[in-house]
Amino acid sequence: MSYIDGFILPLPRGKEDEYRKMAEMFAGKATKLGAIGSVEALGDGLEHGHTTDFYRAVQATEDENVVFSFIIWPDKTTRDSAWEKLMADPEMQPGAQPMPFDGKRMFWGGFNPLINTLEKVAQPA
Repeated sequence: MSYIDGFILPLPRGKEDEYRKMAEMFAGKATKLGAIGSVEALGDGLEHGHTTDFYRAVQATEDENVVFSFIIWPDKTTRDSAWEKLMADPEMQPGAQPMPFDGKRMFWGGFNPLINTLEKVAQPA
């Protein structure tokens, strides 16, 4: 069964190209280590909720948007092995590259899918 890593972070407006470059590098490394694919999405149509919302979750300011990102792995074992290698990669170390966002307000986690219709797409016909 597949495994998902999800990420939410605040991104200052005007830093989209910098973030895209960093995200493409990370996605390429993850794919080489076995990820099925990844998605990086900029907030569009996000609402400000009464109790909580995406903006509050990352303490986004008026000049920031929210990024919703996820990586799909074939299974947790592949993910765990890849994650260990990613975290040991010199390019992934703190300070190795400039961060276009405040990493202290980013959050992430791993998820076991309850439903995944994408698994049908990933299988050969």
